[in-house]
Amino acid sequence: MMLNKILSTGLVAISISLATACAPTAQQDQNTSEAPSGTTQPVQTTETTSPTTSPTTAGQNNLSSADRAFMTEAAQGGLAEVQLGQLASQRGANNTVKQYAQRMVQEHTQANSQLQQLAKQKGVTLPTTLNSEHQQVKQQLTKLSGRNFDRQYMNHMVQDHEKTVALFQREAQEGQDADVKAFAAQTLPILQDHLQQAQSVANPGASTSTPTPSTTP
Repeated sequence: MMLNKILSTGLVAISISLATACAPTAQQDQNTSEAPSGTTQPVQTTETTSPTTSPTTAGQNNLSSADRAFMTEAAQGGLAEVQLGQLASQRGANNTVKQYAQRMVQEHTQANSQLQQLAKQKGVTLPTTLNSEHQQVKQQLTKLSGRNFDRQYMNHMVQDHEKTVALFQREAQEGQDADVKAFAAQTLPILQDHLQQAQSVANPGASTSTPTPSTTP
């Protein structure tokens, strides 16, 4: 009897130990089976960050060389109009010439700022100083004063605005970028008015016949 009790208690102890030994492995299996579900979530976050850089570079690279050349030439002309207008406000003798010069400073400064904002959007670096051609004109006008200055300044305004109107007309009609083309179309009527006023001041008797060539495409 004593041996049977000892054997039975020993078998019970062995069975309990085996049961407890198997329990952690089952929990480990459950933990390992649950782990992959959490690892699949961060994979989607890496895909959302990549497309954010593509639209800006694509928009800048789409600008044609002709549109870039127009923006550069328009910026050069705008800088010259402002600086020559400031010079005419100081050296001009005729009040009409001075008033015209002040208008050039105000309206071309506004147009230059609009062009500068557009250039930033398109990734274009515009010139900030006069080129050799405009610098030479400024130096020549600096040597003049009084009526001689008024005559040379207004003649230059007629010639310069004839070129500028033709430049903006071409861009408004043939420009490829919609934003640059719209800027040219919106600014063109102002430049045409500048040309007509310059023609009337430089040649009062011929003011009625000269505006027509500037409006034709």
